[in-house]
Amino acid sequence: MSEKNHIIRRGNALVAPLEVTMKCFAAVPRGAEEVTARELETLGANGVQIAKGGVAFECGREGLYRANLWLRTASRILVQLASFPCTNQGELYNGMYAIDWASLIKPEMTLAVDCSLRDSALTHSGFVALKTKDAIVDRIRSECGSRPSVNTAAPDVRINVHLLKNVCTVSLDSSGDSLDRRGYRLERNEAPLRETLAATIVALTGWDGSIQLCDPMCGSGTIPIEAGLLASRKPPGFGRAFGFQHWLDFDGLLWDRIVREAEAGIRNLPVGLITGYDQDSRALALAGRNAAAAGFEGQIHFFHAELEKFQPEGEKGIVIINPPYGKRLGEEDDLKELYCRIGDIMKQRCRGWTGYVLTGNLELAKYIGLKASRRFVLFNGPIECRLLRYELY
Repeated sequence: MSEKNHIIRRGNALVAPLEVTMKCFAAVPRGAEEVTARELETLGANGVQIAKGGVAFECGREGLYRANLWLRTASRILVQLASFPCTNQGELYNGMYAIDWASLIKPEMTLAVDCSLRDSALTHSGFVALKTKDAIVDRIRSECGSRPSVNTAAPDVRINVHLLKNVCTVSLDSSGDSLDRRGYRLERNEAPLRETLAATIVALTGWDGSIQLCDPMCGSGTIPIEAGLLASRKPPGFGRAFGFQHWLDFDGLLWDRIVREAEAGIRNLPVGLITGYDQDSRALALAGRNAAAAGFEGQIHFFHAELEKFQPEGEKGIVIINPPYGKRLGEEDDLKELYCRIGDIMKQRCRGWTGYVLTGNLELAKYIGLKASRRFVLFNGPIECRLLRYELY
C-alpha cells in the first residue's frame, strides 16, 4: 500500500490511500466512548474526538498496530479510504470504482464488504454491499486481468461501507475479527458479558491492580480475566491475528518489535489480587479454563460459593457484581430477593470497599437499598444498563 501524505480527488471521490497519517475510527460499544478515548490518548493517538458509537483519531502505521493490540474497550478499528456524495446506485458504483483498489487487493486475495446505512436515499444494505463488491472487482479486473473472490467468513481484506445522510465513507477494517474476540473464552455460557464491556466496567471503577478485586457472581470469569489482563499489563490482543496482517503493506518487522516490547512488560499477578465466586460449578470450571487460556492459571482464583457465603478478605478493594436483569416474563419478581441480598452483603461484609453493580433493570436496583454515588450508562448489546457505584463506609 502506498504511503502518500495527501488526498487524491478522483471524480467525486476524495481518496486517502493508507498514508503516514491515517484517519481512523474505533468502533465502540455505546457508553464506552470516553474510556476508549482515554486509551487512545495514552497510546499516543492524535486528534482524538468522541463521536456517536466510537472515537475518531489519527495515527501512523505503528499507532494502528498498537491500537489493535492494546485497546481493551473498542470493537474494531477502521481506516478511512474515501468519502463521497452518494444518492443513487450510479454515484455509489462510480465512487467505489474511483478508488485504486489494485494497490490494496490482489486478484488472488479474498474480500468481504460490511455495510451500514442511516438517513440515506439508498436503504438496502445488501444492495449497497453488492454494488460495492461489483465496483471493486471490476476495477481490479480492468487493471490486473482477473478479479478477487468473496469470502464472507475469513476474508483477506474486509471493507466497511458507512452511508450516512447520502455521504458514503469507505474504510478498511484493520481488526479482522472483532477485538472482543481475545481468544481465551473457550465456550459461551447462557448470558455472556462481552469482553469489551467487562473491560469498560473495570476501567470505570478506576482499578489499577493496587488493591483487591472480587466478583461474587463471576459466571465464566470474564470480569476477573479482563481485570487480570489490565493488572498484568498483558495486551488484550496478545496471541491473536488481525486484519492488517493480510494487507499488502504489512510491516512484519515493525509488528514483531511491537509484540516483543509488549511481551517484555507482562508480569505475574500477586496472589489473591483477583478472585471470583459463583454457585454454578459448571460456570466455575469454565472460568478456570478461560483463565488458563488467558495465561492466568494459578493466578486468578475461583471459589464455589453461594452469594450468601461471599466474604471478601482485606480492608479495602473493589467488588463488581453483574446480576441477572429479569427481562423475561415473571423473572423480575423472583429477582427482587436477589437484589436485596446484594445490598445486604455489600453493607454488612464489604465495609471499606467500593461496590459496583451492572444492571439493565433500574426498578430491581432499588431493592439494593443503597444510594449510588455515581451512575454510568452502558449498553450490554441492545440493553441499556447502569453501572452503579456504592461507597461502602
